[in-house]
Parts: sequence; C-alpha cells; structure tokens
Amino acid sequence: MGNLAGALTLHAEETALVGELRAGSEEAFAWLIAHYHQPIYSLLARTVRNRADAADLTQEVFVKVFRGIKGFHGDSSLRTWIYRIALREAANQHRWWMRHGQQEVPIEQEITPCDGKTPVRVADMLVDPSESPYDAAVRVESRARLERALRQVPEPYRTTMILRDVEGFVYEEVAAMQGVNLGTVKSRLVRGRACLRKLLTSSLPAAAPGMKLSLREEAR
Repeated sequence: MGNLAGALTLHAEETALVGELRAGSEEAFAWLIAHYHQPIYSLLARTVRNRADAADLTQEVFVKVFRGIKGFHGDSSLRTWIYRIALREAANQHRWWMRHGQQEVPIEQEITPCDGKTPVRVADMLVDPSESPYDAAVRVESRARLERALRQVPEPYRTTMILRDVEGFVYEEVAAMQGVNLGTVKSRLVRGRACLRKLLTSSLPAAAPGMKLSLREEAR
C-alpha cells in the first residue's frame, strides 16, 4: 500500500507540474530545467561527439519541451518524454555528423595539465584527498579508458548502455525512451556490454592493478 500511495502521489505531483507548464508558468519551467538539465547534459555528453554539441543540444531539448508541452498527453512519464526528446536530438546530431562533420576535429572541453599529458575533466580532478597519488591516477585513467571505449561501442547499443548502466534507468524506462520492447533492450545490453568488454581488454596488454569497470556490467 505504501508503494501504491507513493506512486499516486508522484502521479498527482507530475499532473500538477504539467498543468503549470502548459499554463506557461516560469517557476515551473525554472524547476524543470534545474531538475533535468544536468542529467540530460550528462546523457548527451556521452552520446554525441563533443561536449560543446552536448551543451547546445541540451538547450535545444528544453526549447522543444517548452514548445511541445501542450502536446504531452501523459502516455508516458514526463521524465521519459523529456529523455525521448533528448535521444531524438542526439540521433539527429549523429545523422548530421555522418553527412557533414566527419572531417571536423571534435573540441573536448577539458583541461590539459601543464606536463602535456592526457587532458582531464575538472570533475576528475576532484579526487578524495585520502587517495594516494597512484590510486588517484589509476582511477582517473580507468575512467578515461572507459569513456573512450564507450564512445567506440556502435549504436544503438551505446545509448542503451548509457541509459541503463550509466543513468540507471530500469528496463521499462529504457524501452519507452527508445520505442522498443524489453527483449530488444536486453539484447542490446548483452551485445553492447560484450563489445565494451572486448574494447577494454584489447586496449592495453594488461589492465592496471586495481582497475575496475565502473559501469554496472551484470544484468539486473
């Protein structure tokens, strides 16, 4: 009963939010952007070729949410609808890049250390002070290897893995966002994880001590 009551409460809250969005409430849109901007950007940053494009696409997603909210009829959750828009924008960007942008050099918004070694993101530099320099280096390198390998996993397996293994959505949500059935989601995860594992094991002669895959590899 507790779960049912919680679900009903969430549904009522979402219905109220959608009503305010349709009415043009600036406060409701401000809340929506504050709540979803970072997750949507995180998804797109792993899906498209560079973070500058991800930032632009994130803004475009919310423009389309603003313009299309009156057409949202509650057939799925609001979150699923927003993520579906984001995935469609990423797919459009990918098609454009395949036609026009393959000769462009992607610009990654990262910080290059003064010693000229591999660029790192600011977030990767905020390590636990209790870590030794070796442990910190292994962790950063492991994450960088994982991100590089993930970008090489072909679509649609990569996006399915991002939604399930990185963003943590359940199978039903992933299926709704991608417009496929549960069997297809599970099949894509199996093939995508196998591809990622192969990429990771073949990228170096041997894995560094203590290296662990941060994505949840095992099916749940």
